[in-house]
Amino acid sequence: MPENAPEIPTRLLVHALVREDGTVDTGELYTIAGALGMSDQQVRLCIKRLVTEGRFTHEGRGRKALLHATADVTGSLAPEVEYVRYAYAQDNGQAPWDGVWHLFAFAVPESARAARDTLRDTLLRLGAAAVQGGLYVSANPIEEHIETQARHLGILDALTTFTSNDLRIGNRRDATDLAAGLWPLEEIANRYDTLAALAQARLGQLDAAIEPTEIDQLTIAVELAAQFTRAMEPDPLLPPQLLPRPWAGAHARHLAARCWARLLEHQAATTADQHHRLRLFSLYADAIQPPHHPVR
Repeated sequence: MPENAPEIPTRLLVHALVREDGTVDTGELYTIAGALGMSDQQVRLCIKRLVTEGRFTHEGRGRKALLHATADVTGSLAPEVEYVRYAYAQDNGQAPWDGVWHLFAFAVPESARAARDTLRDTLLRLGAAAVQGGLYVSANPIEEHIETQARHLGILDALTTFTSNDLRIGNRRDATDLAAGLWPLEEIANRYDTLAALAQARLGQLDAAIEPTEIDQLTIAVELAAQFTRAMEPDPLLPPQLLPRPWAGAHARHLAARCWARLLEHQAATTADQHHRLRLFSLYADAIQPPHHPVR
């Protein structure tokens, strides 16, 4: 397995190798799986499960077979495009913080426990942090998303939203101190350090090879996608004003974007048939593309 290689579930690898035409070349799949330290048996069992679940159909035998995706299964391989673009806008100073905290309070009875848990999970997924029981805070304006979810769950009347530029928790009122106490910044930074190390190593690998093989390119793309998602998913995308300087997230995203740019150049030069290019490349080409206007 290559240096710094992240652990990649076999299922994620299959999803990552879906081409623009919705197929997976199993010969390519087995080769890259081997490069990532997976056994043929792991791959066979994973394919069998995915076919049984109805996510793929199977045509042919062995390494000459084709898998056909029955739906777009690549969504888990890249965070939402606008989410990633917003992160890069923050890194570039295009999304300054206005100093406003966005707060959400709710009291949902036990009889609607499932709805309450879903609303809580939505808040956490969108980067809010728990202040105390039933009270959450975000540095970003996520009200529209939360209110839409609460309405969908039928508990909008139980939700209270408000803003403040004078948030205090105990004796803490400085914004950076509040952020450090509310969000696990060290843990998030460590994930980004892992991404940065991987991206730096793979940039070196691409620089050292005059013409990296297609298998090398695909292996790097899968590794990078897996580690980028692991780093981004728990990131609340706090404004740079609330983060330690320098921030590990900005550094890692810069290296990841450079690595993706190199991979996209190689893909454009070596894969003439658009249908045979991976959807994964399209996902990240869209995600790292700078927005035309600053994110507000």
